[in-house]
Amino acid sequence: MAVTDLQPTRVEPARRLSWFPAVLAGVVLTLVAIGVTVWIFAGLGLLQLGSMLRGGPVHINVDQPTVVRQIRGLERLETVSYTMDKIVSGERENPILPQFLAGDRLLLIAHGEAVAGVDLSKLAPSDVSVRGDSVRVHLPPAEIFTTSLDNAKTKVYSRDTGLFSSADPNLEGEVREAAERQLRQAALDDGILTSANANARQTITNILKSLGFAKVEVN
Repeated sequence: MAVTDLQPTRVEPARRLSWFPAVLAGVVLTLVAIGVTVWIFAGLGLLQLGSMLRGGPVHINVDQPTVVRQIRGLERLETVSYTMDKIVSGERENPILPQFLAGDRLLLIAHGEAVAGVDLSKLAPSDVSVRGDSVRVHLPPAEIFTTSLDNAKTKVYSRDTGLFSSADPNLEGEVREAAERQLRQAALDDGILTSANANARQTITNILKSLGFAKVEVN
């Protein structure tokens, strides 16, 4: 009977420190995660704090010379436009001959515009008073800046000359001047200056409020 010798298998001892790197990596990652979390919340806290600080009341310090410069910078503040359509007549008469023999008559369809407002360049420093967040402004009076006819819409409607007369070359120009005067007077009669004053006060009030004034008085 044969006998076989069995050699005992050698078992290598396990590495006792193989778990240490994994544990160390886990600790490092945990610390990093905690640090990132703290950084994020700290950043959010700072942002909220900044928003709270920015969200507080805004105080604007505007002195009297600055207000005067701001208003004067608007110069001629046009606030009202008035238009008129009207038939205006003009004629030349002969002191001796009757109209149908030596006269000259013209009818003009006039379309014009009058523009009014306040000339803020006339504002004096004494017209502005500033006390803290309160301001008081006295505006110059409103005035009509321009009165003009629209040449594209202003036309001669009819013209009649006498049998022995020719058209006066100056008559149309004189009728146009009369139309401008009537336009100006009609605008005044309809209260264009009152409207211009009211609109200017509202405009200046809005501007001053945008500068940070809580109490604004414009007259």
